[in-house]
Amino acid sequence: MIREILTYPNPALKKKSAPVAVISDAVRELVRDMAETMYDAPGVGLAAPQIGVHQRVIVIDVSAKDEPPELIVAINPVITYSEGEAFEEEGCLSVPHYAANVRRHARVIVKALDLEGVERTWRAEDLLAIAFQHEIDHLEGILFVDHLSPLKRELFIRKARKAAEEKQ
Repeated sequence: MIREILTYPNPALKKKSAPVAVISDAVRELVRDMAETMYDAPGVGLAAPQIGVHQRVIVIDVSAKDEPPELIVAINPVITYSEGEAFEEEGCLSVPHYAANVRRHARVIVKALDLEGVERTWRAEDLLAIAFQHEIDHLEGILFVDHLSPLKRELFIRKARKAAEEKQ
């Protein structure tokens, strides 16, 4: 089922998520809904808080449009190692119509559980490393705009307020 994606400035996006204690049928359904929502949007990643569920679950697929999907499901993900620096443009399904360059680590190692409860390790670089960092930030209540300089963040906030006022 495609779920509504919360957008800035919804306060639920700033709330920290709780670890998943048991991988239940409800968690499996959540993952199915998240994947369907992400592909429909379309996006390369989605964290559970973006659809109003404050559990530590993310889905990512950075495969090219002309390749078969390669869905990554990470439950309770943790970055165990990071190195290097990347400065790439990022966007976010929860921050529509806005993109900015964000400084991240170029390479990360992430440990998480898969849907069967098996611990998995991903060694990621480039877009996948950025996607992991971006989605794990969501689990902490952090948006990519929180990484911007104070001036760029203020310009973004003004633009977002103006867009919200125009909607009303």
